[in-house]
Amino acid sequence: MTAVPANPKIYHITHIDNLAAIIASNKLVSDAIRIEKDIDCSQVGMSTIKQRRLQRLEVSVHPGKKVCEFVPFYFCPRSVMLYILHKGNHADITYQGGQAPIIHLQADLNAVIQRVEAKPHPWAFSDGNAGAFMTRFYNRPEDLDKVDWNAVNNQDFTDHQVKDSKQAEFLTYQVFPWTLIQKIGTINNTVATQVKSILAGHQHQPTIKVERGWYY
Repeated sequence: MTAVPANPKIYHITHIDNLAAIIASNKLVSDAIRIEKDIDCSQVGMSTIKQRRLQRLEVSVHPGKKVCEFVPFYFCPRSVMLYILHKGNHADITYQGGQAPIIHLQADLNAVIQRVEAKPHPWAFSDGNAGAFMTRFYNRPEDLDKVDWNAVNNQDFTDHQVKDSKQAEFLTYQVFPWTLIQKIGTINNTVATQVKSILAGHQHQPTIKVERGWYY
């Protein structure tokens, strides 16, 4: 067990091309909904893991619900997945656009939990990659110390255990409200300007900030 940060954040990464549709629908949706409704988007994930999350892996604290039915967030920016996208040499990923067009959508973990529990709305978190078979799931705030926060914040994930623990995920069932996104982090001013243009005229205006340290 490791101490839970006082004010933890969660991060969803997506291609900037998806931002307008997210804003228009006022929510992020799960891969299961995207597939069911045939929503067109720029995909950056691993196809085999997505299939495993859709067909085989259940969120154990919500029996019968598959991982792919949840919207995933990491507990840190500069994730292992972003590194894979940056390198662009993984056999299971067709995306070759690099990390520059990828934006981080940041939300406050405590505010999110308060919102989903008030509904109530199914949610969970994992102590490792939710696409792995040995990962454990929880859905009580008092269990957040089961996340290895030292690994989450570790910039060196060459160690296998650190790598898996760093990929711990926060999950909300089917949808995540756009209004809970507090900040959008980008790699440079060019992308930040593009984000600002997409947000123009919309009611909810997250902070837009260049966060070069969130990238490789």
